[in-house]
Amino acid sequence: MPVVMARDLEETASSSEDEEVISQEDHPCIMWTGGCRRIPVLVFHADAILTKDNNIRVIGERYHLSYKIVRTDSRLVRSILTAHGFHEVHPSSTDYNLMWTGSHLKPFLLRTLSEAQKVNHFPRSYELTRKDRLYKNIIRMQHTHGFKAFHILPQTFLLPAEYAEFCNSYSKDRGPWIVKPVASSRGRGVYLINNPNQISLEENILVSRYINNPLLIDDFKFDVRLYVLVTSYDPLVIYLYEEGLARKYNWKMGNTMDKRRLPIYVQVL
Repeated sequence: MPVVMARDLEETASSSEDEEVISQEDHPCIMWTGGCRRIPVLVFHADAILTKDNNIRVIGERYHLSYKIVRTDSRLVRSILTAHGFHEVHPSSTDYNLMWTGSHLKPFLLRTLSEAQKVNHFPRSYELTRKDRLYKNIIRMQHTHGFKAFHILPQTFLLPAEYAEFCNSYSKDRGPWIVKPVASSRGRGVYLINNPNQISLEENILVSRYINNPLLIDDFKFDVRLYVLVTSYDPLVIYLYEEGLARKYNWKMGNTMDKRRLPIYVQVL
């Protein structure tokens, strides 16, 4: 939540206008946290898109909260913010509270942000989200904390840099391998191979040993998606959504077949 809004709310809450204080204390979009110094947190409600409740919009409108969307579409984000009284400004504007961008910001842009401005990416978060960087970081953690503690990936090679090492390993085990682009998503560009000659080396890719005996659901392979929101890395603060998604499917040499979606519910132990 923008700091400017927090300051304004704190000043209002400490004023002598009891009626205004009560309305904010009871407002569905405001949650107060903290100890001796109470901090207001803005809460978004998904159903506001449908209800179009004017009471939901009042906080964003009262404090003139604004956002801009850069290099992405994000229609759902736009609808949520608009329903909560935020107004959209031009992508080139510097007068905004929230920037929602489809790409990572350069360091010099991050340094220009004021206290009242937030973005939807942490600096260098691609170290976890890009497959090549995640692979390198897991290898580094194996060297630091031991292979057994971070043995969470099948044998993997980053091509073309490790092409010779891959060919050497392939000569010992010709089983199927799976190829993935390093910076793609939603299964785009993923395919299976049985021979190194089937690989295109025109761009960076990951090649991993294909797991032939995975855990199955009804004889189908599956993946599990858990939805989290990370608000801080130091200290680490993660919010886990109570619902997730499991997708089961049958791979047939590069084609995703018979994909089915199953709802799952998360229990934190």
